[in-house]
Amino acid sequence: MSTASEVHAHSVVAHQFDDLEQQQEATRLGVWTFLVTEIMFFGGLFMAYTVYRTYYPAAFAGASHTLDVKLGAFNTAVLICSSLTMALAVQAAQLGKRRQIIVFLLLTMLLGSIFLGVKGVEYAAKFHEHHVPGATFAYEGRDALHAQLFFSLYFAMTGMHALHMVIGLGIMTVLVLLAAKGRFTSETYMPVEVTGLYWHFVDIVWIFLFPLLYLIGRHQG
Repeated sequence: MSTASEVHAHSVVAHQFDDLEQQQEATRLGVWTFLVTEIMFFGGLFMAYTVYRTYYPAAFAGASHTLDVKLGAFNTAVLICSSLTMALAVQAAQLGKRRQIIVFLLLTMLLGSIFLGVKGVEYAAKFHEHHVPGATFAYEGRDALHAQLFFSLYFAMTGMHALHMVIGLGIMTVLVLLAAKGRFTSETYMPVEVTGLYWHFVDIVWIFLFPLLYLIGRHQG
């Protein structure tokens, strides 16, 4: 005779899977496959940055010095803390602790929002300094043409990263609503876990963006 927990576990298993474990492994595989495609996407941007920085090191270093390294470092610390709160949310979901899930997801969303707010301040400063590529671009340093290329890559890379963060915050908003309804248990925690994988990926991308955009070549100036 089946126990209550076995009946519940069977009820959350989709018809194409044999059991809950197989469903969870398939979910993880799907998310990792998605993240590989994201790595390829950001890898193209990183490759373009590396190639152009190799060709124009002085221009890129000079343009890099105009970025606010203190704000960049602060945002790095914020994202590292958000990875911790996200990991705690995943752990709470695995244990079926509804209140902790909500608290840690909200903390992660708060930290993510702080990051985006600081990035907005940085963007506003670049608009004020006319460092946004286009007709109004102005740069007082040497080799303005190649400096504009740096800023084009800066906005493309950080902009795509910010877009991924906005998507992550949207997903977490849905998770908070579902957690409030008691939808996550020790058997049905996978949505929180896979969102955690996505969020950690976004954080890791920034860990690479920060030194590439803000730090490399700074010793020259």
